[in-house]
Amino acid sequence: MIVRRAMKNSTVVAGGGAIDMEISRYLRQHARTIAGKSQLFINSYAKALEVIPRQLCDNAGFDTTDVLNKLRQKHALPSGEGAPYGVDINTGGIVDSFANFVWEPAVVKINAINAASEATCLILSVDETVKNPKSESAQGEAAASAMGGRGRGGAFRGRGRGMRRR
Repeated sequence: MIVRRAMKNSTVVAGGGAIDMEISRYLRQHARTIAGKSQLFINSYAKALEVIPRQLCDNAGFDTTDVLNKLRQKHALPSGEGAPYGVDINTGGIVDSFANFVWEPAVVKINAINAASEATCLILSVDETVKNPKSESAQGEAAASAMGGRGRGGAFRGRGRGMRRR
């Protein structure tokens, strides 16, 4: 499915975490113009986008902090010179992903970011935990029998090889 959609849409973006770092840079820059909690939310989203290049570095066994700092410096250059730079897993540094043919289909990247954003919004929109009333009553009965009910106190009921029934 992914390959078929990528073949239909020939737009590609720089791979190796380059597009993620560029979007992160843009969001951090935009967050500076906003005051209040919204700035915190935008910065958190920007930080979350840096997980991709961070994980690439971790998986390749490189110093994550060093490589991400190099990427941030490169992406901070004026006029977008550093936009195509991503993680180079061959050397442990950074590289121009477009020049080295490290590409990602734009459709796949857009869908991944949209799906992650929707999942996050769904999780944040849940304002209370849904509980099963049957399990609540069962927990109440178990607690009552464990606190001194009749017989064995429910200690062996239904567990292990306990006593045989008559």
